[in-house]
Amino acid sequence: MYKLNSLNYPEADDLVVSKLLSIEALSTNAEFEHLSTKLTEKFNFSSLHSFSFSKEGFLGLMLELKADIAVSLGESEALVQASKLYESLGFKVTYINLMPNGEIDYKVIESLNKEYLFLSSYIIDTFVKVDLAKVKDLFAGTLISNISATLDAQYCDVAYFDIYKLSGYFTHSVLLHNELFEEQNLAGVDTVGVKLISDAISSEKENIICKDEFLKVLQETLKDDLLFFVDSNLTLASVAHFGLKGIKAREVIRNLSLASIFVTNGEGCSLGLSKPSRIIQEMGYTQLQSRQALSLSFCKNLSSEEIFQVVSKIGKSYRQIKALHG
Repeated sequence: MYKLNSLNYPEADDLVVSKLLSIEALSTNAEFEHLSTKLTEKFNFSSLHSFSFSKEGFLGLMLELKADIAVSLGESEALVQASKLYESLGFKVTYINLMPNGEIDYKVIESLNKEYLFLSSYIIDTFVKVDLAKVKDLFAGTLISNISATLDAQYCDVAYFDIYKLSGYFTHSVLLHNELFEEQNLAGVDTVGVKLISDAISSEKENIICKDEFLKVLQETLKDDLLFFVDSNLTLASVAHFGLKGIKAREVIRNLSLASIFVTNGEGCSLGLSKPSRIIQEMGYTQLQSRQALSLSFCKNLSSEEIFQVVSKIGKSYRQIKALHG
């Protein structure tokens, strides 16, 4: 089996949580306190907050800020939906557009006078990298970032994790900050979510170096039928993003799954939905074009033989579907 969508739909491990992590009244809750402190210190923050990675959860965070905000349109669907709800309540939201090449519009950031900016170190779906060091030079306010794929909090003022992307389970996510939010009632902190995130970021990750070879073989196989929405050099090392001209990606996704090769068209927020990638449309492509997009994320390096096998399956599936529609 080749699970080439690990950053969107991760493979879950068996869930084992010690009862020592349960929160008890009139107790030191030493096990949880140790876990919480270890997590905050690892990323150089002082406080930990758990929240639901959903539009309702993000809206709750925004309502605590009680300020006009800026949000990148390259963020998760949950965050963008929450921003629109926040806007409907009378707050001002400035949206940072995506450029045709998939990068954010840094010129807009330079002119921002908002106190808070939701902008992560990568764009959802395409995983185009965002230069947060540059952003911090341009933006004087508080930068709030999802660091799930990079685990790098160097340039953000508030960091949060997508629990589903890291563990495969949906429970409460964790947000790390320096006393920006009010102290959370200990009984309201999701200890299971904290444990899952701690385990996920502590696990050893393989250095992915197979992307270039994979894309080279893919180009040799599909030639002019291949479409690149973004430059592969702009994306995370573990991700390949492309389109197959003239067909809907979901048809290829179904065919490949029968051969135990799992890829995706959109982010985890779209799981189970028929909607194509919103991100591709934000870049200026049509909805029809966005339905051609495929996203692969390698959790381990593939050998040359494995690359040939996977690409051959993609090519065969594509040609079969195109012939049926021809």
